[in-house]
Amino acid sequence: MPPFELTDQGGAKFLSAERLAGRIWVAAFIFTTCNGPCPRMTAQMKKIQDATSAADLLLVSFTIDPKHDTPERLAGYAARFKADPRRWSFLTGDTATLRRLGVDVFHLADPQEKLAHSSRFALVDKRGRIRGYYDTALSGAIEEILADIDKVRGEWL
Repeated sequence: MPPFELTDQGGAKFLSAERLAGRIWVAAFIFTTCNGPCPRMTAQMKKIQDATSAADLLLVSFTIDPKHDTPERLAGYAARFKADPRRWSFLTGDTATLRRLGVDVFHLADPQEKLAHSSRFALVDKRGRIRGYYDTALSGAIEEILADIDKVRGEWL
């Protein structure tokens, strides 16, 4: 996972090297004006938040619409889903960084369409490696990711 710098829903600088290094985390790509899968995905991320502890798992929702998804808008969206800001970050920033992450790193954003993205979550281990993708449109996806989080927790760095 390459290091990146974005802005969280509180307007604070988010440095991946400081916040995510040595941590297990789940990533999703969403946007706040989505009338498609984003609200469902965010509700499913909330289920992961509620089923896990802050000790070793973080949640990261990247916007694919940084033009409209300001920190203030992301904060409102996060509050709507009762996201714990200590462990769930909603990130915005420059378009180039978000596109690189969505398209080239996670392969969860559409390279041809600005507001098209996958409804999959990605699980990232303590070494910054993507360990799995989970299609949130399928039943059992959240149970599967929770089981895999437990497996990854048991691994040594």
